[in-house]
Parts: sequence; structure tokens; C-alpha cells
Amino acid sequence: MSSLSRNPNDLSTPRELGYYFPAEFEKHVATWLSWPHKEASWPGKLDTVYPGYTAFIKELTRGELVRINVADEKMKQFAIGHLEKGGVDLSKVEFFFHPTNDAWCRDHGPAFLVNEMAGKGKAIVDWGYNAWGGKYPPYDLDDVIPTLIGKHYDLPVFNPGIVMEGGSVEFNGKGALLTSTACLLNPNRNPHLNQCQIEEYLRNFYGVEQILWVDEGIVGDDTDGHIDDTIRFVNEDTVLTVIEENKNDENYDLLQHNLKQLKEMRLLNTKQLNIVELPMPDAVIFDDQRLPASYANFYIANRSVIVPTYRCDKDDKALQIIQTCFPDREVVGIDSTDIIWGLGSFHCLSQQEPG
Repeated sequence: MSSLSRNPNDLSTPRELGYYFPAEFEKHVATWLSWPHKEASWPGKLDTVYPGYTAFIKELTRGELVRINVADEKMKQFAIGHLEKGGVDLSKVEFFFHPTNDAWCRDHGPAFLVNEMAGKGKAIVDWGYNAWGGKYPPYDLDDVIPTLIGKHYDLPVFNPGIVMEGGSVEFNGKGALLTSTACLLNPNRNPHLNQCQIEEYLRNFYGVEQILWVDEGIVGDDTDGHIDDTIRFVNEDTVLTVIEENKNDENYDLLQHNLKQLKEMRLLNTKQLNIVELPMPDAVIFDDQRLPASYANFYIANRSVIVPTYRCDKDDKALQIIQTCFPDREVVGIDSTDIIWGLGSFHCLSQQEPG
């Protein structure tokens, strides 16, 4: 492995070396997943997750490779059985024996950086991972996934030494990063760091220039406010943001507050954001708990945008709005009603590897 992996603290930061984190809407070579296996994440419901998860993989393979972390040969064969049943083209699927604690690859997976300087390739950032503030131990296997992938591909791996999750950050590919104070300033992540210090880590290890903050997450989100449930870049100056249409809903004021903040933002080029409003689905309740169901938890693949749906009469409206933002991709809705019982959906489950 590169010397950058062995002694990251003795070398320049990714930003200084010319690395940056591309926007999700840029081209991928693959999407990374970690096969779902933790019964406690879907208590009594794990088997119901696989049809929707397999449909997600099938759609991904239309335009890119899918790389899946599995514990061992037994789990690999179990996964292959579900993929074959779902009609997935297995020539587009690669398996890696990287045991995980859970399935949420957006947060524990590799943050791939690219470098456009001659002779420079990709690198990985291995942020610290503590299962959203220590909520769901153990998480030791998840925490090392990025370094294992770096070793496999002999890529430089940078270790910032602080906690950060992929679902908490959103990128426009032109120097801007969008995040929430509810998550990144939560004392269960990095209590020794203030906002300015966290911004410096974000700039140095994601290779961005501008940090944009909103305050709130949605009700039921156990991540303390991940941005991928509320606001998403669809191009360098346009965001989709969820709003709640029912003024009596507990998400209404939170999301209106975020909307007001978005309207006041300016990008590096001094432009205002183009803001497209996306409705929230009706509340999804399981075991008297409101789940973090949101249409914003879509995944932008090479050929399509894969959107979670919730057997709700707002599903079609949400798909139509998202389609207007992606004229070069097909918007595909996949039922996420069972998957969301695990408190996440398609974006939470996946991490892109840029081409």
C-alpha cells in the first residue's frame, strides 16, 4: 500500500495534494454495498428487506458495477441466491470478504477521492465511525472497511482521526459541501471540536472550499440529522429539499427553517441556490415509532436515480419532481417500506466509487 496509508499524519492533506470528493451525479465505476445481515436492524423483518434490496442492485447493474462486502463464502452464496432470484446480472457484481457489523455503507464505507493531476489516481478517506454516536455497538468491523478496500486496491488511505459519516455531507462537485449542525455539531461525534475546527477537517480531507450549514434533520432520524434525508444537490447549483405540506406535522417547522436557510445561501460564484421543493411522504410508523421516511434518500446512479417509495399517494408526485431535475437519467421508484424499518434507505445503503 502507498506510504500515504502508513503515515498520513506525516504528509500533506488530500486537499493540498490535489484530491477532492466528486459529486454523486458524476460518473461512477461502481457502487459499494454491505450485504444486510443484522437481525437487530430489522427485528423480525430481515427477510422482507431482500426483495427491495435486490431490485436496487438490479437497477444499479444497468449502468455500473456493484461491489458488495460480505463476511464469508456462506454469506456470498446466500446473497447470490437472492440476486439470481431477482434476475440480477451477476457478471456486474463483485464480492469482497470484508465482514461488517451492519449494512449502512454510506456511513462506514470508503470515501473515494479523485485527483486530476497527471499520474494521480484515486485515494480513500477512512473517517472514524462510531455508529451514530455510539448508539449501536459493536461497530469495530464497520470502522475498518475503508482501509480494507484501500489495501485491496493499493490506494492511498488518509485517516483524519475524527468521526464523520457519508450521509452527513452532500457535495456539488464545485467546491461546496452541505451539512447540518444537528449532526456534525452533536457532542456524541467529536465533542473536542468546534464548528470552525470541523470545517477545517472537511476542507482538508474532502478537498472542498465552502461549507454550507442547515440546522435540522427529520423526525425519526437516529443519525441526528443526516443531510441525505433532507437536501440533495442535483447539479452544481441546484438542490432538492424536502418540505412538509401539513402544517400540523412535527416536521413542518423544522423543514421550513432549513428552507429559509437555503434561500439565504450563496455559492462560491455568488449565485443563489436553485431550490426545488420535494414533498415528504405520509408518516411511516412501526411499533409506535416514526421512521425517517424521505424521498430525498435517493441514489444517483450512472443511468438512473433510484428513489425510495412508501406505498403513499405522494410517491408519484415525488418521482415526477425528481425526474424534472435529472433529464439525462431515468427516475426509478422502488418500494422501501420494509427497508425503512431499519431507519435508512437506498442512499444510506450505498457509496459511490467515481470512475
